Amino acid sequence: MTDDKQKSSIPNNQQRVVFCDFDGTITVEETFVAMLKHFAPELSSQLMPEIYARRLSLRSGVRQLLESIPSERYGEIVEFSRGKLMRPGLLEFLDFLDEQKVDFAIVSGGLRVMVETVMGDLVHRASVIYAVDVDASGPRLQVNSEFEGDEELVSKVRVMGQHPAEEQVAIGDSLTDFNMALQASSVFARDRLAEYLDEQQKPYTKWDNFFDVLENLSQKWN
Repeated sequence: MTDDKQKSSIPNNQQRVVFCDFDGTITVEETFVAMLKHFAPELSSQLMPEIYARRLSLRSGVRQLLESIPSERYGEIVEFSRGKLMRPGLLEFLDFLDEQKVDFAIVSGGLRVMVETVMGDLVHRASVIYAVDVDASGPRLQVNSEFEGDEELVSKVRVMGQHPAEEQVAIGDSLTDFNMALQASSVFARDRLAEYLDEQQKPYTKWDNFFDVLENLSQKWN
């Protein structure tokens, strides 16, 4: 669970904050979704289409999927996360944000342990990480999320409210980023998120890798 030290690591009322999704955004592929399909295949095939069609909330669907997984497989989930590729340009983008003195918050609707495993040595470059924690002490995984919302296990809008800034930048790729994108000052969207934003006529910048985001923000901020 996100501790007080983490929450205080981004000062309030600063000029800019970048909020970045993890799964399918920092990672090249949907790592968390792939994990759910691997460890809960039958239930995933039933629930995933309902989630993407927005007939089933992320909060309910993801909780059902995670809590169907036996705790004895927790170690396998960690191993499943190792070696997953990150999207090109992330290191350069983090260097750019450091130069600009802009904080980088990872906001994931997936598992914290997966974020930390994939990020490896780069994990400390994030100012703060918000994600889902699980308790593996019982027979099946139990979900713990400090920022659970009505529709999401991690309410990214609630997270944004913890870090007010003149400009809040959102980077994402899918349904878990939709509400965050609607709230943000500026949005970098790809894949499913771009389709959802088109439906809402919410302006966004298309991107493929972090070099694209870096170039756009460099021109905008300098």
